[in-house]
Amino acid sequence: MRVPPFNPYIAVVIGVLSVSTSAVLVKLASNAPAAIIANYRLLIAVILMAPIMFLKYRHEFKLITRKDWLLSTLAGIFLAFHFILWFESLNYTSVASSVVLVTLQPIFAFLGTYLFFKERFTSGAIISMIIALLGSVIISWGDFQISGMALFGDILAFIGAIAITAYFLLGQNARRRLSLMTYTFVVYSVSSITLIIYNVLLQNPFTGYSTNYWLIFLALAIFPTFFGHTLFNWALKWLSTSTISMAIVFEPIGASVLAYFILGEKITWSQWLGGTIVIFGLFLFILSTNRKSSVTIHKKVQ
Repeated sequence: MRVPPFNPYIAVVIGVLSVSTSAVLVKLASNAPAAIIANYRLLIAVILMAPIMFLKYRHEFKLITRKDWLLSTLAGIFLAFHFILWFESLNYTSVASSVVLVTLQPIFAFLGTYLFFKERFTSGAIISMIIALLGSVIISWGDFQISGMALFGDILAFIGAIAITAYFLLGQNARRRLSLMTYTFVVYSVSSITLIIYNVLLQNPFTGYSTNYWLIFLALAIFPTFFGHTLFNWALKWLSTSTISMAIVFEPIGASVLAYFILGEKITWSQWLGGTIVIFGLFLFILSTNRKSSVTIHKKVQ
């Protein structure tokens, strides 16, 4: 294997810091509808990708089979609704609670592989799943003591984690046959179209936002999307899946720290306790399922 152009561990650190900005950026644009924020995050990403896509990868469109178009389209639709649910959850609950609950995605992914692909679990994986889910219950219980609306936000984040799992399960098959650039471009384009239709149906305004909001939309497209997930995918050439997966588990910590300093959000005892238990459970789970699997590599596009 050739020597990487720069240290892949540094790339992973930059990736974690980048995805950690997602929830805070969404909170800063909270006066805009969640679906509009998601719409512009993906639409701007597609626009930025388009020149490279059509100059270097346009020939790959001819290689996409009908099955791959179907799977990629369904994956894009689920990705759109993941963003709607997760971004909407941030209107009701804290960054700490929302991001921790969305980070449960690896567990849902392996539950999905068990149901649909007959993936077997070790006893360690089952125990670690129970630990992580217990932590999520503690977070939700603590938020319910604060406000019923905070619990509603937790539920939205929880469903958002299920939606991103469906996105990965549907897309992993097509992803094996398509380049990362082509697959990502197709899925993001489908998600953008889905969100445009959704916003039109809800009559959400596409214009009338301040310059600060447009800068936030641009930042969402650049930092968590390109400097986050693109770097994770690049680092997979040099690092193991489990290394990337465990690094991504640190996202709730980064997001919570940013929310504390930028938004002034304080972390409650139940969020501290529950979040710590979730992260511990996820670490155990990833170690127990240490195998090459694309399902556990990619986080919420968050």
